[in-house]
Amino acid sequence: MSDGSLVCTERTPRVVAARKLLRRTGRERAGRFLAEGAQAVGAALASATAPADGGVGRSRARVFEVFATELAAERNIGPLRVAAAAGIPVSMITERAAAALSETVTPQGLLAVCARIDVPLAEALAGAPRLVVVLVGAADPGNAGTVIRVADAAGADAVVLAGDSVDPHNGKCVRGSVGSVFHLPVAVERDVAEVLAGCRRAGVRLLAATADGEWDVFDPTASAALAQPCGWLFGSEAHGLAAEVAQAADARVRVPIYGRAESLNLATAATVCVYATARAQRAATI
Repeated sequence: MSDGSLVCTERTPRVVAARKLLRRTGRERAGRFLAEGAQAVGAALASATAPADGGVGRSRARVFEVFATELAAERNIGPLRVAAAAGIPVSMITERAAAALSETVTPQGLLAVCARIDVPLAEALAGAPRLVVVLVGAADPGNAGTVIRVADAAGADAVVLAGDSVDPHNGKCVRGSVGSVFHLPVAVERDVAEVLAGCRRAGVRLLAATADGEWDVFDPTASAALAQPCGWLFGSEAHGLAAEVAQAADARVRVPIYGRAESLNLATAATVCVYATARAQRAATI
């Protein structure tokens, strides 16, 4: 499966260059990032080798190179064959090189060097979207990745990381998405006001998830609104949405707490809201 070269070590120039992608500055300079693990690499390769018409609801990914340890190659013959058939270089690496490229305690030994997957805001919101998920100031990459995965599973049209949010190419975010970063458009836009304006231009109603929202997400009144094109606004894990952002939305919606828990974390609240919306929209089309 290799490209015919010797096994790469942590000192091999290609590995050294790839290691720089573990930092945000390195990713931004190179325009590339690392996807680690069978699911993420498999999703990247599936997108990269998809038919010209896309068939996946977004632009195809680009994979520059795949790295694999001997053990990972034995366990992932299928993805490596896909890469080789597409002319994507496959390089064997040592276990130490895999550890140098990994941010996990137990490196998976399979990585892909990919082109950045984020798209401009206008592209993400093109085509009359019905369900958009906006994370405003989300700081935890694991949570952001989980929300991207939830949005993908619920059939959302796009995810937008607004304000001072985590980089979607962060390794923990990519792993948390379990490959979903390659399935739907993800935009990064620091100007929150522009994100809100862009959503409105796209024809989606903005709903802010807040603990004291005037609507209960399960109320019949909310269900009627959720059946229409919606853009959900979720705030940071620690502080939620800024008051001015919540007030700029068309409505503020709460997830009811029936027990004694103080609150729900970002990913859990987003799951409830996004799936309630997906259910309402699908029921409206029956």
